Amino acid sequence: MARMSFLSRRRGDGQPPETPPDEAAPAVPRRPLPPPSRLRRERRTLLRVREERIRDLGGLVLEMYRRQGFRQDLVDEQSAELVSIEDRLHELDSLLAVAVNARRAAPAARCECGAPILWGSHFCANCGRPRGEHPVVACSSCGGAVPAGAKFCAACGQAVDTEDAEAAANVEPAP
Repeated sequence: MARMSFLSRRRGDGQPPETPPDEAAPAVPRRPLPPPSRLRRERRTLLRVREERIRDLGGLVLEMYRRQGFRQDLVDEQSAELVSIEDRLHELDSLLAVAVNARRAAPAARCECGAPILWGSHFCANCGRPRGEHPVVACSSCGGAVPAGAKFCAACGQAVDTEDAEAAANVEPAP
């Protein structure tokens, strides 16, 4: 196979290299969603424009009625513009719903009893079960929360009694 010279490739004089038919065209990369604030701003602007256009259309039809000169093409043109604005508003509403849902936090953690567990709590407020894999015990020195597997208190540095921690870990909450 003869190679194309650099200048012929540069000018486009030569034959383009053949691509195998089984290679698919690369997918078009998706653009990220715009921030919800920008979507809301555009929506507010379009709502104002839509209201002005509705008033203008009503005034136009009234004026045509007064002058006995009704032009259907003008009304159709104004109505089509209003419909396109409403289509964009519906599109913005759906984009806003997606953008807001994408940024929403995950649902709160729940205990085995079904009650929600608040962030940072070590026990269920409803049934008293310890949260997480390792139950939390209190430090005998400062009273701070210490995970059952810890050897020292993170607050005061006091060594944790291992038999007290194991006893607390084995205790089942009362139903």
